[in-house]
Amino acid sequence: MTALLWLIPAALFLGALGLAAFFWSVRSGQYEDLDGAAERILLNDEGPIVDEEDEAGKKRGG
Repeated sequence: MTALLWLIPAALFLGALGLAAFFWSVRSGQYEDLDGAAERILLNDEGPIVDEEDEAGKKRGG
């Protein structure tokens, strides 16, 4: 029974902490641009990634 005296307030505190973190993220604009991340994956701004080890193997002939 004494365990419930610790567990119930701890659960309420962690729930309130999670709710406060959610409200903070909404208020700070974390969910503003939901389409940007979905479209950003379609853009190819960088060239192909070349592994240095593969380049050295090509120069040596295999």
